[in-house]
Amino acid sequence: MADDGVLIGVSDHPQILRLDRANRHGLVAGATGTGKTVTLQVLAQGLSDAGVPVFAADVKGDLCGLAAAAQPNEKLLARAQQLGVTLQPSAAPVIFWDLFGQAGHPIRATISEMGPLLLSRMLDLNDVQEGVLNVVFRAADEEGLLLLDLKDLQAALSYASDNARALSGKYGNVAPATVGAVQRKLLVLENQGGANLFGEPALDLGDLMRTDPSGRGYVSVLAADKLIGSPQLYATFLLWLMSELFEQLPEVGDPEKPKLAFFFDEAHLLFNDAPKALLDKVEQVVRLIRSKGVGVYFITQNPADVPDAVLGQLGNRVQHGLRAYTPADQRGLKAAADSFRANPGFDTAQAIQGLGVGEALVSVLDAKGAPTMVEKTSVRPPNSRIGPLSADERRQLMAASPVRGTYDQVQDRESAFELLKARAEQKAAAAQAPAASARQPAARPSQGEQMIDAFAKSMIRTIGTQVGRQIIRGVLGGILGAAGGGRR
Repeated sequence: MADDGVLIGVSDHPQILRLDRANRHGLVAGATGTGKTVTLQVLAQGLSDAGVPVFAADVKGDLCGLAAAAQPNEKLLARAQQLGVTLQPSAAPVIFWDLFGQAGHPIRATISEMGPLLLSRMLDLNDVQEGVLNVVFRAADEEGLLLLDLKDLQAALSYASDNARALSGKYGNVAPATVGAVQRKLLVLENQGGANLFGEPALDLGDLMRTDPSGRGYVSVLAADKLIGSPQLYATFLLWLMSELFEQLPEVGDPEKPKLAFFFDEAHLLFNDAPKALLDKVEQVVRLIRSKGVGVYFITQNPADVPDAVLGQLGNRVQHGLRAYTPADQRGLKAAADSFRANPGFDTAQAIQGLGVGEALVSVLDAKGAPTMVEKTSVRPPNSRIGPLSADERRQLMAASPVRGTYDQVQDRESAFELLKARAEQKAAAAQAPAASARQPAARPSQGEQMIDAFAKSMIRTIGTQVGRQIIRGVLGGILGAAGGGRR
Protein backbone atom coordinates (compact mmCIF):
# COMPACT_ATOMS: atom_id res chain seq x y z
CA MET A 1 0.00 0.00 0.00
CA ALA A 2 1.20 3.52 -0.83
CA ASP A 3 1.04 6.25 1.79
CA ASP A 4 -2.00 7.93 0.25
CA GLY A 5 -3.60 5.03 -1.58
CA VAL A 6 -3.33 1.56 -3.06
CA LEU A 7 -0.45 0.76 -5.40
CA ILE A 8 -1.97 -0.94 -8.46
CA GLY A 9 1.22 -1.27 -10.45
CA VAL A 10 3.96 0.65 -12.18
CA SER A 11 4.23 2.31 -15.59
CA ASP A 12 6.98 4.94 -15.84
CA HIS A 13 5.70 5.94 -12.40
CA PRO A 14 3.56 4.27 -9.71
CA GLN A 15 -0.15 3.98 -10.47
CA ILE A 16 -2.01 4.63 -7.24
CA LEU A 17 -5.70 4.44 -6.40
CA ARG A 18 -6.17 7.41 -4.09
CA LEU A 19 -8.13 6.57 -0.93
CA ASP A 20 -9.99 9.89 -1.03
CA ARG A 21 -11.20 9.06 -4.56
CA ALA A 22 -11.83 5.34 -4.04
CA ASN A 23 -15.53 5.97 -3.38
CA ARG A 24 -15.88 7.30 -6.95
CA HIS A 25 -16.28 3.72 -8.16
CA GLY A 26 -14.26 1.77 -10.66
CA LEU A 27 -14.03 -0.84 -13.40
CA VAL A 28 -11.72 -3.81 -13.88
CA ALA A 29 -12.20 -5.29 -17.34
CA GLY A 30 -10.45 -7.76 -19.61
CA ALA A 31 -10.73 -11.09 -21.36
CA THR A 32 -10.62 -14.36 -19.44
CA GLY A 33 -7.11 -15.21 -18.26
CA THR A 34 -5.62 -11.72 -18.53
CA GLY A 35 -5.22 -11.16 -14.77
CA LYS A 36 -8.46 -9.53 -13.55
CA THR A 37 -8.61 -11.68 -10.41
CA VAL A 38 -5.07 -10.77 -9.35
CA THR A 39 -5.87 -7.08 -9.89
CA LEU A 40 -9.00 -7.48 -7.77
CA GLN A 41 -6.88 -9.18 -5.11
CA VAL A 42 -4.31 -6.35 -5.13
CA LEU A 43 -7.04 -3.73 -4.79
CA ALA A 44 -8.95 -5.60 -2.08
CA GLN A 45 -5.90 -6.26 0.08
CA GLY A 46 -4.57 -2.74 -0.40
CA LEU A 47 -7.87 -1.23 0.71
CA SER A 48 -8.04 -3.65 3.65
CA ASP A 49 -4.55 -2.65 4.77
CA ALA A 50 -5.71 0.98 4.67
CA GLY A 51 -8.56 0.18 7.06
CA VAL A 52 -11.31 -0.09 4.43
CA PRO A 53 -13.71 -3.07 4.76
CA VAL A 54 -14.25 -4.89 1.47
CA PHE A 55 -17.01 -7.09 0.06
CA ALA A 56 -16.11 -9.26 -2.94
CA ALA A 57 -17.71 -12.16 -4.78
CA ASP A 58 -15.41 -15.13 -5.39
CA VAL A 59 -16.76 -16.49 -8.67
CA LYS A 60 -13.95 -18.87 -9.57
CA GLY A 61 -13.04 -19.94 -6.03
CA ASP A 62 -9.49 -18.54 -5.98
CA LEU A 63 -10.04 -15.09 -4.45
CA CYS A 64 -10.13 -16.78 -1.06
CA GLY A 65 -6.31 -16.83 -1.31
CA LEU A 66 -6.53 -13.36 0.27
CA ALA A 67 -6.77 -15.16 3.61
CA ALA A 68 -3.28 -16.70 3.31
CA ALA A 69 0.14 -15.08 3.02
CA ALA A 70 1.92 -15.30 -0.33
CA GLN A 71 4.70 -17.82 -0.84
CA PRO A 72 6.87 -15.93 -3.33
CA ASN A 73 8.59 -17.97 -6.00
CA GLU A 74 11.42 -16.85 -8.26
CA LYS A 75 9.02 -15.50 -10.87
CA LEU A 76 7.11 -13.31 -8.42
CA LEU A 77 10.30 -12.08 -6.73
CA ALA A 78 11.80 -11.19 -10.11
CA ARG A 79 8.64 -9.29 -11.10
CA ALA A 80 8.58 -7.41 -7.81
CA GLN A 81 12.24 -6.47 -8.23
CA GLN A 82 11.61 -5.33 -11.79
CA LEU A 83 8.82 -3.03 -10.61
CA GLY A 84 10.74 -1.81 -7.60
CA VAL A 85 8.16 -3.29 -5.24
CA THR A 86 8.99 -5.01 -1.97
CA LEU A 87 6.88 -8.10 -1.38
CA GLN A 88 5.64 -8.34 2.19
CA PRO A 89 3.83 -11.69 2.41
CA SER A 90 0.73 -11.25 4.57
CA ALA A 91 -2.85 -12.44 4.77
CA ALA A 92 -5.85 -10.14 4.85
CA PRO A 93 -8.45 -10.62 7.59
CA VAL A 94 -11.26 -12.48 5.84
CA ILE A 95 -14.84 -13.49 6.66
CA PHE A 96 -16.31 -16.15 4.39
CA TRP A 97 -19.97 -16.04 3.37
CA ASP A 98 -22.08 -18.45 1.35
CA LEU A 99 -25.79 -18.33 0.47
CA PHE A 100 -25.82 -22.11 0.69
CA GLY A 101 -24.02 -22.17 4.06
CA GLN A 102 -21.34 -24.60 2.86
CA ALA A 103 -18.17 -22.62 2.15
CA GLY A 104 -18.97 -19.77 4.51
CA HIS A 105 -21.44 -18.37 7.00
CA PRO A 106 -25.04 -18.30 5.73
CA ILE A 107 -26.07 -14.91 4.41
CA ARG A 108 -29.79 -14.14 4.36
CA ALA A 109 -32.33 -11.44 3.63
CA THR A 110 -36.04 -11.38 4.35
CA ILE A 111 -38.66 -11.38 1.59
CA SER A 112 -39.85 -7.96 2.79
CA GLU A 113 -36.34 -6.51 2.57
CA MET A 114 -35.92 -7.82 -0.95
CA GLY A 115 -39.18 -6.23 -2.08
CA PRO A 116 -41.38 -6.91 -5.13
CA LEU A 117 -39.16 -5.19 -7.71
CA LEU A 118 -36.04 -7.23 -7.03
CA LEU A 119 -38.05 -10.41 -6.48
CA SER A 120 -39.69 -9.91 -9.85
CA ARG A 121 -36.25 -9.66 -11.40
CA MET A 122 -35.09 -12.76 -9.57
CA LEU A 123 -38.18 -14.71 -10.68
CA ASP A 124 -38.13 -13.30 -14.22
CA LEU A 125 -41.76 -12.16 -13.97
CA ASN A 126 -43.61 -10.30 -16.70
CA ASP A 127 -45.42 -7.01 -16.04
CA VAL A 128 -48.75 -8.64 -15.14
CA GLN A 129 -47.13 -11.09 -12.74
CA GLU A 130 -45.08 -8.30 -11.17
CA GLY A 131 -48.30 -6.34 -10.65
CA VAL A 132 -49.88 -9.27 -8.81
CA LEU A 133 -46.76 -9.63 -6.66
CA ASN A 134 -47.07 -5.95 -5.71
CA VAL A 135 -50.68 -6.57 -4.70
CA VAL A 136 -49.62 -9.51 -2.54
CA PHE A 137 -47.04 -7.36 -0.74
CA ARG A 138 -49.60 -4.58 -0.17
CA ALA A 139 -52.24 -6.98 1.10
CA ALA A 140 -49.72 -8.62 3.43
CA ASP A 141 -48.79 -5.22 4.86
CA GLU A 142 -52.42 -4.30 5.47
CA GLU A 143 -53.15 -7.68 7.06
CA GLY A 144 -50.10 -7.43 9.32
CA LEU A 145 -48.45 -10.48 7.75
CA LEU A 146 -44.67 -10.60 7.96
CA LEU A 147 -43.01 -11.94 4.81
CA LEU A 148 -39.72 -13.43 5.95
CA ASP A 149 -39.04 -16.60 3.97
CA LEU A 150 -40.29 -18.45 0.90
CA LYS A 151 -43.03 -20.32 2.72
CA ASP A 152 -44.41 -16.98 3.91
CA LEU A 153 -44.55 -15.73 0.34
CA GLN A 154 -46.16 -18.99 -0.83
CA ALA A 155 -48.78 -18.66 1.90
CA ALA A 156 -49.46 -15.03 0.95
CA LEU A 157 -49.85 -16.01 -2.71
CA SER A 158 -52.31 -18.75 -1.76
CA TYR A 159 -54.24 -16.21 0.33
CA ALA A 160 -54.35 -13.89 -2.69
CA SER A 161 -55.63 -16.68 -4.91
CA ASP A 162 -58.37 -17.64 -2.43
CA ASN A 163 -59.41 -13.99 -2.04
CA ALA A 164 -58.88 -12.94 -5.65
CA ARG A 165 -62.35 -11.38 -6.01
CA ALA A 166 -62.00 -9.17 -2.94
CA LEU A 167 -58.46 -8.12 -3.84
CA SER A 168 -59.46 -7.42 -7.46
CA GLY A 169 -62.16 -5.05 -6.28
CA LYS A 170 -59.61 -3.13 -4.22
CA TYR A 171 -56.41 -3.22 -6.28
CA GLY A 172 -57.39 -4.29 -9.80
CA ASN A 173 -57.51 -7.65 -11.47
CA VAL A 174 -55.88 -10.47 -9.50
CA ALA A 175 -56.33 -13.63 -11.52
CA PRO A 176 -55.76 -16.95 -9.73
CA ALA A 177 -54.07 -18.21 -12.91
CA THR A 178 -51.49 -15.41 -12.67
CA VAL A 179 -50.94 -16.16 -9.00
CA GLY A 180 -50.36 -19.78 -9.96
CA ALA A 181 -47.76 -18.76 -12.54
CA VAL A 182 -45.86 -16.79 -9.88
CA GLN A 183 -46.05 -19.76 -7.51
CA ARG A 184 -44.53 -22.04 -10.16
CA LYS A 185 -41.64 -19.65 -10.72
CA LEU A 186 -41.16 -19.48 -6.99
CA LEU A 187 -40.86 -23.25 -6.98
CA VAL A 188 -38.13 -23.04 -9.64
CA LEU A 189 -36.24 -20.53 -7.49
CA GLU A 190 -36.57 -22.83 -4.50
CA ASN A 191 -35.19 -25.74 -6.52
CA GLN A 192 -32.18 -23.57 -7.45
CA GLY A 193 -31.40 -23.04 -3.77
CA GLY A 194 -33.16 -19.69 -3.40
CA ALA A 195 -34.78 -20.81 -0.16
CA ASN A 196 -31.37 -20.48 1.48
CA LEU A 197 -31.29 -16.76 0.78
CA PHE A 198 -34.53 -15.87 2.54
CA GLY A 199 -35.13 -15.99 6.26
CA GLU A 200 -33.67 -14.98 9.57
CA PRO A 201 -31.33 -14.05 11.09
CA ALA A 202 -30.98 -11.53 8.28
CA LEU A 203 -27.61 -10.04 7.48
CA ASP A 204 -26.55 -7.11 9.66
CA LEU A 205 -24.71 -4.72 7.35
CA GLY A 206 -22.47 -3.80 10.24
CA ASP A 207 -20.87 -7.24 9.92
CA LEU A 208 -19.66 -6.28 6.44
CA MET A 209 -18.01 -3.14 7.77
CA ARG A 210 -15.78 -4.58 10.47
CA THR A 211 -12.13 -3.84 11.17
CA ASP A 212 -9.75 -6.11 13.04
CA PRO A 213 -7.86 -5.11 16.22
CA SER A 214 -4.98 -3.76 14.14
CA GLY A 215 -7.31 -1.47 12.20
CA ARG A 216 -7.35 -3.41 8.94
CA GLY A 217 -10.67 -3.80 7.18
CA TYR A 218 -12.18 -7.26 6.99
CA VAL A 219 -12.58 -8.66 3.48
CA SER A 220 -15.96 -10.37 3.21
CA VAL A 221 -15.60 -13.03 0.52
CA LEU A 222 -18.85 -14.43 -0.88
CA ALA A 223 -18.44 -17.96 -2.22
CA ALA A 224 -20.10 -17.60 -5.62
CA ASP A 225 -18.69 -20.53 -7.59
CA LYS A 226 -21.96 -22.43 -7.05
CA LEU A 227 -24.18 -19.37 -6.89
CA ILE A 228 -23.09 -18.21 -10.34
CA GLY A 229 -24.98 -21.23 -11.72
CA SER A 230 -28.15 -19.22 -10.93
CA PRO A 231 -27.15 -15.91 -12.51
CA GLN A 232 -30.35 -14.02 -11.73
CA LEU A 233 -30.18 -15.07 -8.09
CA TYR A 234 -26.53 -13.96 -7.95
CA ALA A 235 -27.08 -10.60 -9.64
CA THR A 236 -30.27 -9.76 -7.75
CA PHE A 237 -28.73 -10.60 -4.39
CA LEU A 238 -25.75 -8.31 -4.98
CA LEU A 239 -28.03 -5.53 -6.23
CA TRP A 240 -30.13 -5.93 -3.08
CA LEU A 241 -26.98 -5.64 -1.00
CA MET A 242 -25.96 -2.41 -2.74
CA SER A 243 -29.50 -1.07 -2.34
CA GLU A 244 -29.52 -1.85 1.38
CA LEU A 245 -26.21 -0.06 1.84
CA PHE A 246 -27.58 2.91 -0.04
CA GLU A 247 -30.76 3.05 2.06
CA GLN A 248 -29.25 2.45 5.50
CA LEU A 249 -25.95 4.33 5.51
CA PRO A 250 -25.87 8.04 6.36
CA GLU A 251 -24.55 10.71 4.01
CA VAL A 252 -20.85 11.42 4.49
CA GLY A 253 -19.90 13.24 1.27
CA ASP A 254 -16.36 12.45 0.14
CA PRO A 255 -14.53 10.88 3.11
CA GLU A 256 -10.77 10.48 3.46
CA LYS A 257 -11.30 6.81 2.66
CA PRO A 258 -14.37 4.71 1.85
CA LYS A 259 -16.47 3.11 4.55
CA LEU A 260 -16.77 0.05 2.31
CA ALA A 261 -15.51 -1.07 -1.10
CA PHE A 262 -17.87 -3.36 -3.01
CA PHE A 263 -16.53 -5.57 -5.84
CA PHE A 264 -19.13 -6.98 -8.23
CA ASP A 265 -17.59 -9.76 -10.34
CA GLU A 266 -19.27 -10.96 -13.57
CA ALA A 267 -21.08 -7.61 -13.56
CA HIS A 268 -22.66 -8.17 -16.98
CA LEU A 269 -25.09 -10.56 -15.28
CA LEU A 270 -26.65 -7.59 -13.53
CA PHE A 271 -27.57 -5.89 -16.79
CA ASN A 272 -28.47 -8.79 -19.09
CA ASP A 273 -32.13 -8.47 -20.14
CA ALA A 274 -32.81 -6.22 -17.15
CA PRO A 275 -36.07 -4.21 -17.38
CA LYS A 276 -35.81 -0.43 -17.49
CA ALA A 277 -37.12 -0.02 -13.94
CA LEU A 278 -34.28 -2.17 -12.67
CA LEU A 279 -31.64 -0.38 -14.75
CA ASP A 280 -32.92 2.93 -13.40
CA LYS A 281 -32.52 1.61 -9.87
CA VAL A 282 -28.95 0.44 -10.56
CA GLU A 283 -28.04 3.81 -12.04
CA GLN A 284 -29.56 5.61 -9.05
CA VAL A 285 -27.71 3.47 -6.54
CA VAL A 286 -24.36 3.78 -8.32
CA ARG A 287 -24.75 7.53 -8.77
CA LEU A 288 -25.70 8.29 -5.17
CA ILE A 289 -24.06 5.62 -3.03
CA ARG A 290 -20.63 7.27 -3.28
CA SER A 291 -21.95 10.02 -0.96
CA LYS A 292 -22.59 7.25 1.59
CA GLY A 293 -18.87 6.44 1.50
CA VAL A 294 -19.23 3.25 -0.57
CA GLY A 295 -17.12 2.58 -3.65
CA VAL A 296 -18.53 0.08 -6.17
CA TYR A 297 -16.15 -1.72 -8.55
CA PHE A 298 -17.51 -3.70 -11.47
CA ILE A 299 -15.44 -6.60 -12.81
CA THR A 300 -16.38 -7.78 -16.29
CA GLN A 301 -14.89 -8.84 -19.58
CA ASN A 302 -15.73 -5.75 -21.60
CA PRO A 303 -16.76 -2.20 -20.66
CA ALA A 304 -19.51 -2.53 -23.25
CA ASP A 305 -21.20 -4.96 -20.83
CA VAL A 306 -22.02 -1.98 -18.60
CA PRO A 307 -24.69 0.56 -19.67
CA ASP A 308 -23.34 4.00 -20.54
CA ALA A 309 -25.29 5.67 -17.72
CA VAL A 310 -23.48 3.46 -15.20
CA LEU A 311 -20.14 3.39 -17.03
CA GLY A 312 -19.98 7.18 -16.84
CA GLN A 313 -19.95 6.95 -13.02
CA LEU A 314 -16.84 4.72 -12.88
CA GLY A 315 -13.86 7.01 -12.41
CA ASN A 316 -11.06 4.52 -11.65
CA ARG A 317 -10.33 2.08 -14.46
CA VAL A 318 -8.07 -0.90 -15.02
CA GLN A 319 -8.32 -2.41 -18.49
CA HIS A 320 -6.65 -5.73 -19.16
CA GLY A 321 -6.22 -7.22 -22.63
CA LEU A 322 -9.07 -7.67 -25.08
CA ARG A 323 -9.17 -9.58 -28.33
CA ALA A 324 -11.16 -8.34 -31.30
CA TYR A 325 -11.95 -11.36 -33.46
CA THR A 326 -15.57 -10.53 -34.32
CA PRO A 327 -17.47 -7.32 -35.18
CA ALA A 328 -19.00 -7.37 -31.69
CA ASP A 329 -15.51 -7.68 -30.18
CA GLN A 330 -14.32 -4.76 -32.28
CA ARG A 331 -17.20 -2.58 -31.07
CA GLY A 332 -16.37 -3.53 -27.50
CA LEU A 333 -12.70 -2.72 -28.06
CA LYS A 334 -13.57 0.71 -29.43
CA ALA A 335 -15.89 1.38 -26.47
CA ALA A 336 -13.10 0.41 -24.07
CA ALA A 337 -10.55 2.65 -25.81
CA ASP A 338 -12.92 5.61 -26.03
CA SER A 339 -13.65 5.45 -22.29
CA PHE A 340 -10.08 6.51 -21.40
CA ARG A 341 -8.44 9.90 -21.40
CA ALA A 342 -6.15 9.48 -24.42
CA ASN A 343 -2.37 9.30 -24.14
CA PRO A 344 -0.61 10.88 -27.16
CA GLY A 345 2.21 8.37 -26.75
CA PHE A 346 0.23 5.40 -28.08
CA ASP A 347 -3.00 4.29 -29.70
CA THR A 348 -5.27 3.07 -26.90
CA ALA A 349 -7.16 0.47 -28.95
CA GLN A 350 -3.98 -1.10 -30.27
CA ALA A 351 -2.44 -1.05 -26.81
CA ILE A 352 -5.41 -2.95 -25.33
CA GLN A 353 -5.00 -5.71 -27.91
CA GLY A 354 -1.27 -5.99 -27.22
CA LEU A 355 -1.46 -6.33 -23.43
CA GLY A 356 -0.03 -9.51 -21.91
CA VAL A 357 -1.08 -11.31 -18.73
CA GLY A 358 -0.59 -9.05 -15.71
CA GLU A 359 -0.47 -5.91 -17.83
CA ALA A 360 -3.20 -3.29 -17.99
CA LEU A 361 -4.10 0.21 -19.05
CA VAL A 362 -4.78 2.27 -15.93
CA SER A 363 -6.48 5.61 -15.40
CA VAL A 364 -7.39 6.80 -11.90
CA LEU A 365 -8.83 9.98 -10.44
CA ASP A 366 -6.33 12.59 -9.31
CA ALA A 367 -6.54 14.91 -6.30
CA LYS A 368 -8.97 17.17 -8.19
CA GLY A 369 -11.20 14.26 -9.16
CA ALA A 370 -10.17 14.33 -12.83
CA PRO A 371 -9.12 11.12 -14.65
CA THR A 372 -5.41 10.78 -15.25
CA MET A 373 -4.02 10.07 -18.70
CA VAL A 374 -4.15 6.36 -19.49
CA GLU A 375 -0.86 4.53 -18.91
CA LYS A 376 0.48 1.09 -19.78
CA THR A 377 1.00 -0.55 -16.42
CA SER A 378 2.47 -3.76 -15.02
CA VAL A 379 0.22 -4.87 -12.15
CA ARG A 380 2.14 -5.56 -8.96
CA PRO A 381 2.07 -9.06 -7.39
CA PRO A 382 -0.13 -9.35 -4.30
CA ASN A 383 1.14 -9.96 -0.77
CA SER A 384 -1.42 -12.75 -0.33
CA ARG A 385 -1.60 -16.14 -1.98
CA ILE A 386 -2.46 -16.43 -5.65
CA GLY A 387 -4.75 -19.44 -5.66
CA PRO A 388 -7.39 -21.06 -3.44
CA LEU A 389 -7.29 -22.24 0.15
CA SER A 390 -7.55 -25.86 1.16
CA ALA A 391 -10.77 -27.07 2.79
CA ASP A 392 -8.95 -27.40 6.15
CA GLU A 393 -7.62 -23.84 5.95
CA ARG A 394 -11.10 -22.51 5.24
CA ARG A 395 -12.60 -24.46 8.17
CA GLN A 396 -9.95 -23.13 10.56
CA LEU A 397 -10.62 -19.55 9.48
CA MET A 398 -14.37 -19.97 9.83
CA ALA A 399 -13.91 -21.41 13.33
CA ALA A 400 -12.08 -18.21 14.31
CA SER A 401 -14.49 -15.90 12.48
CA PRO A 402 -15.82 -12.86 14.39
CA VAL A 403 -19.39 -13.76 13.30
CA ARG A 404 -19.17 -17.44 14.18
CA GLY A 405 -22.50 -18.63 15.60
CA THR A 406 -24.37 -15.45 14.65
CA TYR A 407 -25.94 -16.69 11.44
CA ASP A 408 -25.37 -20.43 11.50
CA GLN A 409 -28.76 -21.43 12.97
CA VAL A 410 -32.00 -20.56 11.16
CA GLN A 411 -34.67 -18.72 13.15
CA ASP A 412 -38.34 -19.24 12.30
CA ARG A 413 -40.56 -16.84 14.20
CA GLU A 414 -44.29 -16.35 13.71
CA SER A 415 -44.92 -14.76 10.33
CA ALA A 416 -47.35 -14.97 7.39
CA PHE A 417 -47.20 -18.76 7.04
CA GLU A 418 -48.00 -19.43 10.70
CA LEU A 419 -50.67 -16.71 10.95
CA LEU A 420 -52.50 -17.77 7.78
CA LYS A 421 -52.30 -21.41 8.82
CA ALA A 422 -53.83 -20.54 12.21
CA ARG A 423 -56.63 -18.57 10.52
CA ALA A 424 -57.39 -21.47 8.19
CA GLU A 425 -57.56 -23.89 11.13
CA GLN A 426 -59.88 -21.56 13.07
CA LYS A 427 -62.15 -21.19 10.04
CA ALA A 428 -62.26 -24.94 9.53
CA ALA A 429 -63.04 -25.50 13.20
CA ALA A 430 -65.85 -22.92 13.09
CA ALA A 431 -67.36 -24.60 10.02
CA GLN A 432 -67.29 -28.01 11.68
CA ALA A 433 -68.90 -26.84 14.92
CA PRO A 434 -72.60 -26.73 13.72
CA ALA A 435 -72.30 -30.11 12.04
CA ALA A 436 -70.76 -31.61 15.14
CA SER A 437 -73.52 -30.08 17.25
CA ALA A 438 -76.20 -31.62 15.00
CA ARG A 439 -74.59 -35.03 15.24
CA GLN A 440 -74.16 -34.86 19.01
CA PRO A 441 -76.49 -37.37 20.90
CA ALA A 442 -79.15 -35.95 23.21
CA ALA A 443 -78.68 -36.10 26.99
CA ARG A 444 -79.63 -39.53 28.51
CA PRO A 445 -83.18 -39.31 29.96
CA SER A 446 -84.05 -40.32 33.54
CA GLN A 447 -85.70 -43.65 34.33
CA GLY A 448 -89.13 -41.99 34.69
CA GLU A 449 -88.67 -40.17 31.43
CA GLN A 450 -87.62 -43.47 29.79
CA MET A 451 -90.83 -45.12 31.09
CA ILE A 452 -93.07 -42.29 29.88
CA ASP A 453 -91.26 -42.31 26.59
CA ALA A 454 -91.68 -46.08 26.24
CA PHE A 455 -95.35 -45.81 27.13
CA ALA A 456 -95.93 -43.02 24.68
CA LYS A 457 -94.17 -44.93 21.93
CA SER A 458 -96.23 -48.02 22.72
CA MET A 459 -99.46 -46.04 22.58
CA ILE A 460 -98.48 -44.49 19.30
CA ARG A 461 -97.66 -47.90 17.86
CA THR A 462 -100.97 -49.31 19.14
CA ILE A 463 -103.01 -46.43 17.82
CA GLY A 464 -101.13 -46.51 14.61
CA THR A 465 -101.71 -50.24 14.28
CA GLN A 466 -105.43 -49.96 14.99
CA VAL A 467 -105.92 -47.06 12.64
CA GLY A 468 -103.89 -48.91 10.09
CA ARG A 469 -106.04 -51.98 10.46
CA GLN A 470 -109.21 -49.93 10.17
CA ILE A 471 -107.91 -48.30 7.01
CA ILE A 472 -106.90 -51.64 5.57
CA ARG A 473 -110.20 -53.20 6.48
CA GLY A 474 -112.09 -50.28 5.03
CA VAL A 475 -110.19 -50.42 1.82
CA LEU A 476 -110.41 -54.20 1.54
CA GLY A 477 -114.04 -54.11 2.51
CA GLY A 478 -114.76 -51.59 -0.16
CA ILE A 479 -112.91 -53.65 -2.70
CA LEU A 480 -114.49 -56.91 -1.62
CA GLY A 481 -117.94 -55.32 -1.39
CA ALA A 482 -117.63 -53.97 -4.85
CA ALA A 483 -116.48 -57.36 -6.06
CA GLY A 484 -119.46 -59.15 -4.32
CA GLY A 485 -121.89 -56.70 -5.75
CA GLY A 486 -120.44 -57.47 -9.10
CA ARG A 487 -121.02 -61.14 -8.58
CA ARG A 488 -124.62 -60.53 -7.64
